[in-house]
Amino acid sequence: MLQTYLTIAVGGASGACLRYFISEITIKLLGKGFPFGTLLVNILGSFLMGILVGLLEKQVVSVSPTKTLIGIGFLGALTTFSTFSMDSLLLLQQGQFFKMALNIVLNVSVCITVAWLGLTLIVQKG
Repeated sequence: MLQTYLTIAVGGASGACLRYFISEITIKLLGKGFPFGTLLVNILGSFLMGILVGLLEKQVVSVSPTKTLIGIGFLGALTTFSTFSMDSLLLLQQGQFFKMALNIVLNVSVCITVAWLGLTLIVQKG
């Protein structure tokens, strides 16, 4: 049981650090006017989750510790649904209704699409 928690912690720390790095770079490149960093990590995380599920389904990788390390730890910390929710709420409070709607639509539609794409890329290769 302790090994499971340590595996999640290692993956989570790595995912959180990558999320912070991506967010900082995105702010430097695109500014703070729209939560592009959150959108980008959600797209990346969704795509990688699709690939992971495909690899697990095809039994290319073993469920343990891969699912724990990457799926729960790394991708759980990389993707930022709570940040997405807060970004959307802040845009609403600022009266930025179009940006709020755009943030919601892009995060939901693009992330589901790339999760499907990642899964399809792996499952159809065999």
